[in-house]
Amino acid sequence: MIRTKINQLIYCLTISILLFATCRKEENITTDYSKILLNLANDVILVTYAELDTKTQDLVTALTNLETHPSETNLELARQAWRDARVPWEQSEGFLFGPVDQQGIDPAIDSWPVNQPDLDAVLASPEVLSKAYIDGLDGTLKGFHTIEYLIFGVGGSKSFNSFTSREFEYLRACAQSLEGATQQLYYAWKPDQHNFLANVINAGKTGYTSVYPSQKATLEEIVNGLVVIADEVANGKINDPLSQQNVNLEESRFSSNSKQDFADNIRSIQNAYTGVYKGSTGLGISNVISSSNSLADKKVKQDIEDAIIAIESIPGSFTSAIFNAKSSVENAQQKVRNLQQTLEEQILPIISNL
Repeated sequence: MIRTKINQLIYCLTISILLFATCRKEENITTDYSKILLNLANDVILVTYAELDTKTQDLVTALTNLETHPSETNLELARQAWRDARVPWEQSEGFLFGPVDQQGIDPAIDSWPVNQPDLDAVLASPEVLSKAYIDGLDGTLKGFHTIEYLIFGVGGSKSFNSFTSREFEYLRACAQSLEGATQQLYYAWKPDQHNFLANVINAGKTGYTSVYPSQKATLEEIVNGLVVIADEVANGKINDPLSQQNVNLEESRFSSNSKQDFADNIRSIQNAYTGVYKGSTGLGISNVISSSNSLADKKVKQDIEDAIIAIESIPGSFTSAIFNAKSSVENAQQKVRNLQQTLEEQILPIISNL
C-alpha cells in the first residue's frame, strides 16, 4: 500500500513536471514581443533618423550662412552644426540594417577615410559641383567626412578667410547631398512615406506582410546589429589607426571628434538594448533578456557603461593618444571587445533560442 502510494506520488510529480515544462515551452513559443518591437521601431530607430535629418538640415543652413557671411564665429557655428549632426548618426550605427544597408545609404553618408588626392582633383576640375554631381561621386568624396575636411582642415587649421569660392561650391553641394541621403533614410522608415518601420512592428503577425518571418527574426536582426557595431569600434575604428600607427585611418581626425564618435556608437547599443533614447522610457532587448537571465542583462549593461567611460577617458585627442597614450586606447579597445563578447556569447544565444 505504501509502495503504491509512493509510486502514485512519483507519477503525479512526474506528470506535473512534464506539464510545467510543456507550459513553459508553450509560453516561450507564444510570447508576444510586439510592444518591444513597437518601441524600438518608433521611439529609438525612427526618432534617431528624424533627429539626424533635422540636424543635417541645420548643417546646410549653417554652411550657407558661413558662405554668405564668412567669419570666425560662423565657421565655429558650422563646425558645431557638423558635430551636432554626427551625434544621431553615430547613435544610429547600432541598427545599420534595412534601408540604410539595402539602399546603399550608409556609404553616401559616412565613408572614411577621406580620399584627399581625389577630393583635391575634384576641386581643381572644371565640373559644376551640383548636388546631382556630388550624389554620383564615390562615398569618400562626399558625406560627413568630406565636409569635415573642408571646414576643419588638417589639424583643425582652417580659417574663415581661407575658403575659396570653389570650396564653398563643394561644401554647398556636398551638404545638400548629405541632407538628401539622411532624408532618404528617414523617409524609408517613416510610416507616411515608405514605411519600413511596418516590417519591424508587424513581424510574424497573421495578415501582415513583413520581410521578417517572425518576431524572433527581427530581434535577431537587431542584436546582430549591436554585435556588428561593437566589432567595428573595437577591431576597426580603434584598432586600425592604433595597430598601424597611422592617423590617416582614423575616423573624424580633422575635427578631433573620434572619441565622441566611438562613445556614441556604444550609446547606439545602449539605446537599442534598453529601448531608451534621449530620456524616453520604453521597452528594449533588455526586457527580453532580463526575464530569462538577469545576470546576463546586468553584465551587458555594465559592459556598455565600462566601454563608454574607457573611451571618454582616453587623454587628449585620439590622434595623439594612439602614439602617446597607447595603454589607455588599448584599455578602451578591450572594454569594447568585452561588450562584443557578452553580446555574442550571452545575449545573442538567448534571442536565438526564443
